[in-house]
Amino acid sequence: MSAVPAIAFEGVDKTFPASRLHPEVKAARSVSFAIQAGEVVSIIGPSGCGKSTLLNMGSGLAPTTAGVVKVMGVPVQGPHNDVAFMLQKDLLLPWRTIAQNVEFGLELRGVAQAQRRDKSEQLLQQFRLQGFGNNYPHQLSGGMRQRAALARTLAVDPTVLLMDEPFSALDAQTKMILQQDLARSVHAQGKTVLFITHDLAEAVALSDRILVMSERPGTIVEQITVNLPDRDKPMQRRKHPQLGDHVAQLMALLKLDADTDIH
Repeated sequence: MSAVPAIAFEGVDKTFPASRLHPEVKAARSVSFAIQAGEVVSIIGPSGCGKSTLLNMGSGLAPTTAGVVKVMGVPVQGPHNDVAFMLQKDLLLPWRTIAQNVEFGLELRGVAQAQRRDKSEQLLQQFRLQGFGNNYPHQLSGGMRQRAALARTLAVDPTVLLMDEPFSALDAQTKMILQQDLARSVHAQGKTVLFITHDLAEAVALSDRILVMSERPGTIVEQITVNLPDRDKPMQRRKHPQLGDHVAQLMALLKLDADTDIH
């Protein structure tokens, strides 16, 4: 018998009902897939196809209209301690220092101050933020703030990381550095990641598998296995001659031509 998936979507639909200002929107339809523990899976698809909606349901922030999301075999019925969510915006609390931001989730869970501080110091060093723990978010660059947000996400030791275009606002060089930080961390800790991106090369560089969604109402129309070595070394993957083949395959599935901006 196969192991219980870390996270699974089983026949999930999502419809946003009509309101006085907006018509009914069918965001997702019959979405089914499973991610095993330790896998990194990316979702790509047209804007508005329901990718972020899937993460909202996976995190327990929004209910499904039909079907079920399960984390470690248990239906998701609200925010879940085994699931952490990282967004494009760092959402650091401006009135707290960087160390206090990293500790925030642990504080909410009642972890003792000494343990919180030890964990934040470890993560600040891991993400090359040592010496900046007493700074405030406005004193750091965008890349440093996003590293702090990644440290905060990992501080609570989640089983599953849901990541909604976390690096899309960064410049190309900073993005690749953060990709490397993420890849090394999740590989070392055996984390499971569901990652949304519009950057096809990023999806290939980071993932074991890539799920391709249709236009709204979004459903999974294709699954691509990334047959490249060294998932924990995305910069090496970017140099691999087959990366371009994977990107071309994804472009064809998304019906993108050579002049389309894929980011």
